[in-house]
Amino acid sequence: MNVNFKKLNENAAAPFYGSSNSAGADLRACVNKSIVIRPREIVMIPTGLACEIPTGYFGTVCSRSGLAAKNGIVVLNSPGIIDADYRGEIQLIMTNHSTVDFEVTHGMRLAQLIIVPFAAANWIESNSLSQTTRNTGGIGSTGV
Repeated sequence: MNVNFKKLNENAAAPFYGSSNSAGADLRACVNKSIVIRPREIVMIPTGLACEIPTGYFGTVCSRSGLAAKNGIVVLNSPGIIDADYRGEIQLIMTNHSTVDFEVTHGMRLAQLIIVPFAAANWIESNSLSQTTRNTGGIGSTGV
């Protein structure tokens, strides 16, 4: 599948896959100077990119596992959703779950973008729903 993208900043880096079987394309920070994310702080990090996701698909922005495991740095609203009709800059809502400051520098790989197909639902109001084994059992109802 082809996905058009536009560099909004000449120093932005194109999304890229770290290996031939990677599901997510890495997104890099596009910053003029380093940004420090303090513990429990929320920061918007620009990528300098906009894209044109095909109709019938959406982009999902996810944390990079190594960055999360080693540094506690994650995409806060993971997964973040990029709708097919959005043409603005992809920005990463990052937070620091560690106890130490984390410095973001230009070109740092911070998140990954996965393009996913979807089907829009026709929402139909009903007075009853079909029964299942789980039924109304909520969080934790199927075990820990």
